[in-house]
Amino acid sequence: MNLKELLTDIYPSELPETWQQFNVKEVCDDSRKAGAGSLFIACKGGTEDGGSYIKDAVKRGACIVICDEGMHELPSSEEVLCLKVASPNRIMPRIINRFYDDPSKDIKTIGVTGTNGKTTISYLLESIFEKYHKTCGVIGTISHRVGMLTHESKNTTPGIVDNYGLISDMVDMGMNYCVMEVSSHALDQGRVEGIRFEYAVFTNLTSDHLDYHQDREQYFQAKALLFTEYSPKNSVLNIDDEYGRKLSEHVNTSKLTYAINAQADIMAQEIELTLSGSNFRLVTPQGQINLKTSMVGQHNIYNMLAAVSVTIQENIPLGNIKEGIEALSCVPGRLERIDCGQKFIVFVDYAHTEDALKNVLTSIKNVSTEKIFLLFGCGGSRDKTKRPKMGKVASEYADHVILTNDNPRQEDPQAIIDNIAAGFEKRNFEIFPDREQAIKRILQLASKGNIVLIAGKGHEDYQILRNETIPFDDRAMVRSMLSESYG
Repeated sequence: MNLKELLTDIYPSELPETWQQFNVKEVCDDSRKAGAGSLFIACKGGTEDGGSYIKDAVKRGACIVICDEGMHELPSSEEVLCLKVASPNRIMPRIINRFYDDPSKDIKTIGVTGTNGKTTISYLLESIFEKYHKTCGVIGTISHRVGMLTHESKNTTPGIVDNYGLISDMVDMGMNYCVMEVSSHALDQGRVEGIRFEYAVFTNLTSDHLDYHQDREQYFQAKALLFTEYSPKNSVLNIDDEYGRKLSEHVNTSKLTYAINAQADIMAQEIELTLSGSNFRLVTPQGQINLKTSMVGQHNIYNMLAAVSVTIQENIPLGNIKEGIEALSCVPGRLERIDCGQKFIVFVDYAHTEDALKNVLTSIKNVSTEKIFLLFGCGGSRDKTKRPKMGKVASEYADHVILTNDNPRQEDPQAIIDNIAAGFEKRNFEIFPDREQAIKRILQLASKGNIVLIAGKGHEDYQILRNETIPFDDRAMVRSMLSESYG
């Protein structure tokens, strides 16, 4: 796209005539992604200022730089055009949207937000659409999936440039749907600004990310932006959750509610829960149908109801919805069962909040009287308030707990463990800071019929120790240790 067309009505001043027809090949806000013919927007982030990376962007080939009007030391060259504006962050979404030709107008985008359940709902939607012979791309915590291509995910919701690029790729492939996990950080930082949402889904809200949002009300207000500022055509709300009910009172767009306990549009009744899965009767305005799934726990039934609430509005028959739900055996790192012939049960789960941990533990306790052995830690340089709360939940619902490292990052690992231990109401825990040794210990403790839950990291295949990121996958570690013992 030529520069004049790209910046018309966005850049307030007249462009130099020699640059007006310059062909912009790429727009980026990460200097490492700059190349020949690219436009680099030097935005201010939470901890870093893009202005510090202008020279690096130019060195890599960026020809146009948009930066804050307060910048003084700028590259001086006929080959580089520097444009100063009041707020690069404010105009960037408009530039990106225009560069990619407003891609979300050509694909139905489903935004899923809430503390828990986002990833599982994205997998359920993907499976249902597939059974209905519709194509669906996913932007989420585990990975970003576009057709046959899978991209590594560094954040639940990527930066705005990557978001638009991924949606544009889906449109180019002629895909029907885009499912996007939308984090509170992304909403607060404008990473989805300008994206048209066909549906916005709210799962629940519990304490998380309070290091960023200060308190739960601010956290909720960030989540609520998806339903207010971004004006989705349709809202899907869990009204068994108090914040879902609160949203329901203020959402002005078309909405559909789901619940197990409250009276809602989409409901689950006659629920039977086992360690092998769940059975329930799905009740919808289009009729009722029995579902049998290998996904464990009532929290997963909520996730299914959310997926049904979207797909039923897309006029997908109940038979295809049933087929899609029942085809999904598990989501990576979400109550993922590891079976190597051992006589006890092992689950690996991503639960990293007190609510998620409580959901998983109660799901197990509700269907089994066997002892539960739990292993978990908490991430460093993140919300500290949830640590003793998770300790309290672990103490109450698990029989024996191993406290260990998660991703300590820059924090003292022992201090993190001490924070968790402060919440225990009884001394039913041991401390093994080394996660590999902790896994070995918990597998040694379990005997026939017992249940082992390894929580916190789920699908992650790395561990962050200060400035070092090392390969570490709970699932691979468990399989290796069990295979040695059980072949």
